[in-house]
Amino acid sequence: MSQITVQGAPNIYVCEAGALTRMEEVIKKQGFKKGALIHGMKSWEASHEKFASLDLTLTHMLYGGECSKVEVARMEQAVLAEQADYLIGVGGGKVLDLVKAIAHTVNKPYILVPTLASNCAPWTPLSVFYDENGKFINYEIFPHNAFMVAVDPEIIIHSPKDYLRAGIGDTIAKWYEAEVLIRDMAPKPLAIEVSIHAAQLCRDVLIDEGLDAIKALEEKAVTPSFIRVIETIIMAGGMVGGYGDRYGRIAGAHAIHNGLTTLPETHSCLHGDKVAYGILVQLALDNDLEEVTTLLPFYNRLNLPVSLTDLNVSGNLADAFNKTASAATKEGESIHFMKHSSVEAVEAAMSQLEEHVQSYFNLAK
Repeated sequence: MSQITVQGAPNIYVCEAGALTRMEEVIKKQGFKKGALIHGMKSWEASHEKFASLDLTLTHMLYGGECSKVEVARMEQAVLAEQADYLIGVGGGKVLDLVKAIAHTVNKPYILVPTLASNCAPWTPLSVFYDENGKFINYEIFPHNAFMVAVDPEIIIHSPKDYLRAGIGDTIAKWYEAEVLIRDMAPKPLAIEVSIHAAQLCRDVLIDEGLDAIKALEEKAVTPSFIRVIETIIMAGGMVGGYGDRYGRIAGAHAIHNGLTTLPETHSCLHGDKVAYGILVQLALDNDLEEVTTLLPFYNRLNLPVSLTDLNVSGNLADAFNKTASAATKEGESIHFMKHSSVEAVEAAMSQLEEHVQSYFNLAK
């Protein structure tokens, strides 16, 4: 077993109404003077009223829409020119990943304010990079966690429903990918035990309360289930990799996501939706269609994708299988942590999944 590096949590984490007021208190107590506030247009629309009452010196910087190396370099120069002594990232996963990468290059502390609960990006010291066209490139883990993560449920309750659904799909993968990575490990270090317990919590809470949370968002009501679900996505999801390191991060499902980014038809689909589909492919690859059957009713209730058709892919499915499988099995991809990871095995698993799903829903009619 390779060495485990534990980066379990940000220095400070707050999830409550008024979290930004708490953030202001922390900033002043820490002695930070000038902040670079990096956000997107939609994320600023969602959060500007919360910032309006804060007494902070902030320079606003609009990001370009993608977490790419080009965008990191551009924004890095802007942050240095402003001589900011800390960064605040406001938005979804791509904005927050961008801020983490910039903070690393300029060696400044950073604070993250998520406006979506679509993944664990607010928690993890990791950035996923894409090219300017949205194709996955790689991910990098940084040595510093966020100085603070401030989650205000009153902001996230107004986010689009699709992002919460995708966050649920992305976070359920924590269990399925971590389980594959550690199933044969004995004995398990304590950090791995913490990681796998968090992964199990992700699956259980989201299956039990995910639909309730989506209904709460539709009704704009911050309920206990809504808070538990967004904290599961952000905190418990982040703890899986934070304590498990590579044994708690990614396996087959995320590799399938990466493969799907080579299909232009899927570019409009959210990260978590593609990962959710990747879970089903991973289970088929692991010869566990029984668990696929267990998940299908839940996927159906939440409108998570169960086939390539649900990801806007039509026409020659065999060609889509091959393109996805070829990219998902490139050298260095996480699918190689699994027992079977050849192009042919992944193509066969995707084809088998399509047949299994069609059969399941035909019987359910």
